[in-house]
Amino acid sequence: MKMIIVALAVVAVVAAAPADVPVSQILRSEFDQKPDGSYSYSYETDNGINIQAFGEIKQAVDEENKPHDVVVVRGTYEYINDQGKKETITYYADETGYHAEGESIPKVPVASR
Repeated sequence: MKMIIVALAVVAVVAAAPADVPVSQILRSEFDQKPDGSYSYSYETDNGINIQAFGEIKQAVDEENKPHDVVVVRGTYEYINDQGKKETITYYADETGYHAEGESIPKVPVASR
């Protein structure tokens, strides 16, 4: 099921690309699904895109303090921006949401007391 979601997300990104964007070749692509639900994938394209992600199952509690499994994903992606500079984004996603860091990600100012 998780593999289908990842595959659909990749298809959606490709389908949303403008028609005048040149097609890239995939140089390397790897995917490993474990029986426990954890996984890893990575791929690299000829236009500088490099993606790596790892997912693992974690026990969490919901609002009613009931335990349930969540998938925690950690990853990195790189691409060449419009100015020709390599951008690197590191992220994790868990029951608290998606959290990304990188030079192009705006920083939330810390409130002073």
